[in-house]
Parts: sequence; C-alpha cells; structure tokens
Amino acid sequence: MSFAIKLHELRIANRLSLQQVADKIGISKAHVWNLEKGQADNPSMELVLKLADLFRVRVSDLVGENPDAAGEDAEMVAMFRDLKRLEDDDRETIKMMMEQLRLRRERG
Repeated sequence: MSFAIKLHELRIANRLSLQQVADKIGISKAHVWNLEKGQADNPSMELVLKLADLFRVRVSDLVGENPDAAGEDAEMVAMFRDLKRLEDDDRETIKMMMEQLRLRRERG
C-alpha cells in the first residue's frame, strides 16, 4: 500500500480533517492534501516521523515497508521470509541485482 493511501486511510480512521492533521504536525493543509494524493515527492524523514507519531503507527507501516502488515501480498511476504533466511553474501548478491533492475527501470 502506498504512503499516500495509508496516510489518507489513517486520517479518515482517526476522524481528522486535513486542517487538523496540518495543525498537529506543523504543515499546510495543502501539503497534507498533496501527500495524500501522491503529489508531494519524498517527504522528509522528520515529517514522516511526525505523521507516524500522530497516528501512533510504525514508520514502516506508514511508508508501506512492513512485510507483516495487513493487506500485504502473500507472495511478497513469503519472499521477505526467504530473504531473511539467506546468508549475508547471498543477500548482498540479491541487493546488487535489485539495484541493477532499479537502474534499468529508471533509464526506461
């Protein structure tokens, strides 16, 4: 689940308006809206921490990097478990492969 969707869901679940979230973490209402719509790229770690504190969730849950979170694809969770069982050198190999795939995707 994306950061934008998770942020929106948390705000609605906590019955907070855009303005209330903005006031509580010290940003503009427009910035909260942009975050929820996925139009604000790379929020600062300080901002992510403030949002995680506000909603009482882990940063990993907020940014969608918790493989144990509800709603995660079962195959992805299984891959994560497999990755944890590998030796350090095997994990390093996979890390390099993923970096090469990411670079190829960015180049188009």
